[in-house]
Amino acid sequence: SILPSLTLRSEHLFNLKFAAKELNRNAKKCEKEEKVEKTKIKKAIQKGNTEIARIHAENAIRQKNQGINFLRMSARVDAVAARVQTAVTMGKVTKSMAGVVKSMDATLKSMNLEKISALMDKFEHQFETLDVQTQQMEDTMSNTTTLTTPQVRGSFID
Repeated sequence: SILPSLTLRSEHLFNLKFAAKELNRNAKKCEKEEKVEKTKIKKAIQKGNTEIARIHAENAIRQKNQGINFLRMSARVDAVAARVQTAVTMGKVTKSMAGVVKSMDATLKSMNLEKISALMDKFEHQFETLDVQTQQMEDTMSNTTTLTTPQVRGSFID
């Protein structure tokens, strides 16, 4: 049966979306830590402690790289989540379409034009629903890619 696999996919989808948010949170933490380290660099330079400034610079670079890695992984997880969402949606539509096709067989055998017309309306509605869901998925994927792409900033020390 398709229902247990849909439930399983829905659980995976929730977990993937949760993981992507967690990765984004970690990226923001790294960004904050990077700013703290930059402040420490400036203070160390003002005091003439170049060796201490160098250590803080290394920490800032490490935080920046780690933040970028978190953003990259978040984007990859978002992409997988979108694929799972598509699979869930397609599974639901497939199940629905299977029901329509079964009733179509019986209706076509009866040759009742009124029933055939109503069935065709239902069939077309299923495809319209699929088109809307597909468009929503494409929009979500486009927005996710835009939101998770790291922006290039100016100098290392602002």
